[in-house]
Amino acid sequence: MDIRKLEEEQIKLAKKVIVKDIFEKTERIAGVDQAFADGDVISGIVVCSYKDLKLIEKKYAVVKAKFPYLSGFLSYRESPAIIEAFNQLENKPDILIVDGNGILHPRRIGMASHLGILLDIPTIGVAKRLIAGEVREGTVYIDKKCIKFPHKLPEPLYLAHRYADKIKKEEANKS
Repeated sequence: MDIRKLEEEQIKLAKKVIVKDIFEKTERIAGVDQAFADGDVISGIVVCSYKDLKLIEKKYAVVKAKFPYLSGFLSYRESPAIIEAFNQLENKPDILIVDGNGILHPRRIGMASHLGILLDIPTIGVAKRLIAGEVREGTVYIDKKCIKFPHKLPEPLYLAHRYADKIKKEEANKS
């Protein structure tokens, strides 16, 4: 694994990221989150109505991790499972909220931005911790509109987190 080559790839991909809000119409919004078990990446994706945040569809994928955990390179570890789950969806979302960084990343290409390019979909990164940059108030209102009290995460991401954990438990019970 050549980290320098991956960094160069990220720098090239970062130039393809569109940072303007150019949404024409948003009807469906999805959240995606991962759980991990025995070398597997379990990706749960849920699609909700943007209007009322009601669940429309959910899918998951379990994929062997072929890349180690490395801060700043999560997309290389988690994207294969996310893409597999996403491709199963019958109701494709207009926007995807990702548990991970977007442009607030050392090379401006966190997992959310990377997935946006790979899946050709607008993405919003909602990370548990920032690895670069700072969040400015008044930006990316879409994720804030999707928060349902008492949850702190946007509802699609909250549901995806719970779904991935549920699948992890179900997979463990199969063993």
